[in-house]
Amino acid sequence: MTSTPAPAPYGDLRAQLETLTTEAFRTDLAEIDRLPTAEIARLMNGEDETVPAAVARQLPQISAAIDAIAERAARGGRLVYAGAGTAGRLGVLDASECPPTFNTDPGEVVGLIAGGPGAMVTSVEGAEDSKELAAADLDALELGPDDAVVGVSASGRTPYAIGAVEHARALGALTVGLSCNADSALAATAEHGIEVVVGPELITGSTRLKAGTAQKLVLNMVSTITMIRLGKTYGNLMVDVRASNEKLRARSRRIVSLATGASDDEIEAALAATEGEVKNAILVILGGVDGPTAGSLLTRARGHLRAALDAPAPTRPAGSAPH
Repeated sequence: MTSTPAPAPYGDLRAQLETLTTEAFRTDLAEIDRLPTAEIARLMNGEDETVPAAVARQLPQISAAIDAIAERAARGGRLVYAGAGTAGRLGVLDASECPPTFNTDPGEVVGLIAGGPGAMVTSVEGAEDSKELAAADLDALELGPDDAVVGVSASGRTPYAIGAVEHARALGALTVGLSCNADSALAATAEHGIEVVVGPELITGSTRLKAGTAQKLVLNMVSTITMIRLGKTYGNLMVDVRASNEKLRARSRRIVSLATGASDDEIEAALAATEGEVKNAILVILGGVDGPTAGSLLTRARGHLRAALDAPAPTRPAGSAPH
């Protein structure tokens, strides 16, 4: 009696990977290691040039996702990225940039990476294969219906990212799936699927290259445009910047100058009157109000500087002058 051969190790997964464009083998690059460095650099640069066009094809989906995220963020909801490996690192990077850029609380934009913070620099075996780990990480955040979870995975099949989206959706949170393959399980699981198909990589399966670049471009859009919608900018100025070092303190003064055209003395006085808050200082100068009034107007306008500037000026006691 002839026995049935056992399946090859990881046969199903190997077959699955062979269907993904991000894992495709390019025969035209099979001898890239024989080429001069300058030629490899030219080829790589040419590959990178195709990424923005792939992102552009998904702009309607990206825009719809951002509007949904911003709507929840305006109600106090959080933006949470969840991914493994490079995708997870890019989410953590984007989240960590928000406090210094937009003066957000560290808990407002959160990056989760499979395996925890240590996975930023060292691979954590098996972490990306666990949907349960993703659910536990989200439960630790006490996720709610006003929150938004963006699962990020180049392949679109990573269990951690899919598990995060599945669990978030079960809890009533908004869900977005960002993948670099068409017809991905991740996009199908999420309410908003974004599939930026960048094609095969220069080095087969190395999705830190074009796929990573595409993911960073999309995450830049997600966080930046959400913050614009929340009033964290005035025009293209970072008026909510947190002046935590000398460079940012100098940038704060430059932002107030660009927004108001005021003299250095006026700028210093306005910043002193508002404890260094750039947005408030601009309102002091352009609105002709004192520091406390600027704070009150911005609170009523939910932090939107344009709305605060358009608000009726507070009634001043007879004979008083604006500060």
